[in-house]
Amino acid sequence: MTESNYLLNMYAKAGKLPLGKKIFSAVFSRKAPYFGTINPLITELRPNFCELRFAKRRAVENHIGTVHVIAICNGLEMAMGAVAEASIPKHLRWIPKGMDVRYTAKATTDIRITAEANPEDWKPGDLPVTVKAFRDDGTVVVEGTIMLYVSEKPTK
Repeated sequence: MTESNYLLNMYAKAGKLPLGKKIFSAVFSRKAPYFGTINPLITELRPNFCELRFAKRRAVENHIGTVHVIAICNGLEMAMGAVAEASIPKHLRWIPKGMDVRYTAKATTDIRITAEANPEDWKPGDLPVTVKAFRDDGTVVVEGTIMLYVSEKPTK
């Protein structure tokens, strides 16, 4: 892990401003435009951990009025990306390799998402990031793993 990480520095600076976390989240959402479709708010970001939230609203609901799992997966992937960018050592790079998720309960409320990695896993090869989505009452509605492939950055 890097001692001075640009993403963690930006998050810390933004957090000191009025609406700073909202602005940071909107800017980070631009990394992949579909992240913005859930209107996420990153509420906590530190090495190997990210938490974000988004509201249950018509734009993220399915035909039965619950939060659509693809909207939740967008949040899972955004949280994983924040964990990766906040945690990876400077000499390494990452790319998502796959996502394995299970739907465990109906998503009937606003959603809280966490992504977590083990610090000792940041080395070349496969790296699992544990992801979970929760209802307001703490019930896990989606859980799984996003597998990253980590490799050395090419020398210039």
